[in-house]
Amino acid sequence: MFITAAPAVRRSAYGPALRSLDRFLDEAFTTARSASGVKFSEDESSWTLVLDVPGVSREQLNIAIDAQNVKIETVEGAPRQYKKAYEFPQNVDAAASTAKLENGVLTLTLAKFAPAAKAVTLNIN
Repeated sequence: MFITAAPAVRRSAYGPALRSLDRFLDEAFTTARSASGVKFSEDESSWTLVLDVPGVSREQLNIAIDAQNVKIETVEGAPRQYKKAYEFPQNVDAAASTAKLENGVLTLTLAKFAPAAKAVTLNIN
């Protein structure tokens, strides 16, 4: 008698609506364990990414925020080439986000976009 194992199908721990969060967390934790030196944390109002980019100056980094996507890359000719994109489960508020480069460590504090309440109060006659 032969017992064959069916291929493992990985389902999202957060349900189908939050697959992007599942992909992001998988990538963040996999990357954090690798030699690239990326650390991720989250609180109720923002996400924080800490990346090691030794030898790269502020002028050699480009950070683009487009809705839920954040792209970080070095310009051509930088001493270290870095190109990575991150997808978040909700939009990033670019105006409230900050980036700091200090001693070869890039710290991105990405504010979660809080949509304005669209509730309307009706007067009762």
